Amino acid sequence: MHESGEMYLETIYVLSQKQQNVRSIDVAEEMGFSKPSVSRGVSILKQQGYLTVDGNGFLELTDSGMDLAKKIYERHTVLTEALVKLGVDPEIAQQDACKMEHIISDETLNAFKRHMGKD
Repeated sequence: MHESGEMYLETIYVLSQKQQNVRSIDVAEEMGFSKPSVSRGVSILKQQGYLTVDGNGFLELTDSGMDLAKKIYERHTVLTEALVKLGVDPEIAQQDACKMEHIISDETLNAFKRHMGKD
């Protein structure tokens, strides 16, 4: 999966934790992307079986979409926390974690988790 698809899944997951229904416009506003860009991304994720869109335009992660979104979100939160513990400014840590979460191996992430007592 491409980094952009992972970002969409993570954003949909985070929004779904804050509000009952998530629409493409919510994702566009959260990410600062145009509605057409999000519509294209949503269409691709739908084709790949990661989410569904109901008749009202509400997005819902499928089981596989939810599993992947949770994994990406966990990577983000673990990396952010680790960077903050190292003394990185929390805002910079968030930004860096967002970049790192897409390329870090499971082995390295698990090492971070063990080091932080989160395994």
